[in-house]
Amino acid sequence: MAQSPTRSTGFSGSSQAATGRAYPNGNPALGYNPPGVRNTDSAVPLHRSKPVMHDYACDGPAAGSLSFRWTYGSNVAAKNRDPRVQVVQYNEDTFVLRQNVCVHWEAPFTYLLFGNKGALLIDTGATANAGHYPLRETVDAIIARWAKARGRSKVPLTVALTSAEDIAQNQGLVQFADRPDTTIVPKPLALMQKTYGIANWPSGTGRIDLGDRVITVVPTPGTHKDGVSFYDPYCDLLFTGDLLFPGKINIGNDTDFVASLERLKAFAAANSVKWLLGGHIEMMFVPGKYYARFTTYKPYERVLEMTPDLIDDALQHAREIKGKDMMLIRPDFALFNGVSPDQRTSVWPEGVPNINPPRPF
Repeated sequence: MAQSPTRSTGFSGSSQAATGRAYPNGNPALGYNPPGVRNTDSAVPLHRSKPVMHDYACDGPAAGSLSFRWTYGSNVAAKNRDPRVQVVQYNEDTFVLRQNVCVHWEAPFTYLLFGNKGALLIDTGATANAGHYPLRETVDAIIARWAKARGRSKVPLTVALTSAEDIAQNQGLVQFADRPDTTIVPKPLALMQKTYGIANWPSGTGRIDLGDRVITVVPTPGTHKDGVSFYDPYCDLLFTGDLLFPGKINIGNDTDFVASLERLKAFAAANSVKWLLGGHIEMMFVPGKYYARFTTYKPYERVLEMTPDLIDDALQHAREIKGKDMMLIRPDFALFNGVSPDQRTSVWPEGVPNINPPRPF
């Protein structure tokens, strides 16, 4: 358990003692967490005798927020002045990072999770050049700040990919090649399985133990033959990479794709899933509309998070297009099976509102 002060249900002393004038830095008699609050126990005194141990056991998903707007690029990419890596703190142990869309048009997401024994970086973005895309510098800064707050001298880092085949998620890996206290999950499929402890591919599961926060690794080939998804039982988040995200899903093997969605459906039924977080956003905020490839200005994006019921929607329509070379548009994603990602259709699907989005100019 965390070394937090004893919780108190009220102020001590007179009512005057509770004023800001009496306690300009806060009442020392009060606990940091009101009664009943969970998952926020790292707010501890600055002077500690040993590292803070966080309690990752909780009822329901740990609190967190994605209530913000992602930077959305510029018509002229060279004039963009947004951060190269946008960092959002979902909660004190979970960070969401996004590559600037003007650095790379796919603007992939990466995720940084902390446990009591180490950290996990899921995916590494689409650009190797640290001068253009300072992922390692950004991750190092987050880890240093987190380590200081938790009283730790070092935090071992594991770097894992939702697919080593996915160029948009593996290019930043080279930035971590010489980083101390870092484990990079090997790219070859057999070595990757061994690292995760997956006995049977793709029916088995693996794990990454961050220290009281154990991440489940679920094989999900279909868009890539080595695809995996990661499940975090602390926040109830399922990180799905390219398999399922709000965008144009390019199916590599439709048999594997259907089987992986069936596997995810069964997994979500057996485990609490709050949101699916994929590797990209390509859809607009209006149903079924998406941005063209190479677009560096996306002011009307859909939100990143997807609800778990969309696994059922994707599975139903993946079965429908299995064995067919075609595209199929849904409100929250579009499936491309055996056709170019630039394929177009003149037939608008039944049940999807056909709303013209505003022009992004």
